[in-house]
Amino acid sequence: MNTGARQPSLADPEPGRVRNMFGGIARRYDLMNSFMTVGMHHQWRRLGVEAAGVGEGDKALDVCCGTGDFALALYGKTGATGSVTGIDFSQRMLAVAREKAQRKGAPIDFRWGDATQLEFADGGFDAVTVGFGVRNIPDLDRVFAEMARVTRPGGKVVCLEITQPTRQPFSGFFSIWFDRMVPALGRLISRDATAYSYLPASVRRFPPAPRLTRVMEGAGLSNVSYRLLAGSIIALHWGTA
Repeated sequence: MNTGARQPSLADPEPGRVRNMFGGIARRYDLMNSFMTVGMHHQWRRLGVEAAGVGEGDKALDVCCGTGDFALALYGKTGATGSVTGIDFSQRMLAVAREKAQRKGAPIDFRWGDATQLEFADGGFDAVTVGFGVRNIPDLDRVFAEMARVTRPGGKVVCLEITQPTRQPFSGFFSIWFDRMVPALGRLISRDATAYSYLPASVRRFPPAPRLTRVMEGAGLSNVSYRLLAGSIIALHWGTA
């Protein structure tokens, strides 16, 4: 019987659904990332840290921090005289992030948080980043406005995200790899094909790089630029608060 209720699509970023999905793959998330990107995701985050322009003694915030790789890369620049905070809405992902930071001797403050309602004062950070997480948030305008709000004037807001490639042969490869191979790898490695079927669906829903630039500008950021990486499969955006 048809009740008339809308059935959620595969790409639906409903917060509770996404939280449960990422919580279920938290322990195998890093391994899957390395397989999917051939280990290149660490290099992309290093480029993101360069775009953030942080240095010794600076304060940085990583939003949707996941298992903490971006926050750890930021800490490599801010050092012990600075501070790095990472927020995420998945407690299981945060647990993995805390374990990694402890092993590396990095005193990063990982805490639960909502990216659309950041519980920090205006202008409290020299840079705010988000890597491979913002496409899971329905209200992009709100999250970038919040990131801009908590960044000091002149500080940087950086976004690293998967995007739909526009260049051949990468667009054809993207379709085969993300639509077919990634869900199969997800089933094998993480034992969760659904989470990695959600990934390509969420990328198709996400704004292409030029439109994301306008979203960031609409949030109050200036001099927004972007760089396409990995044959236009990855987009790195940065703007000034």
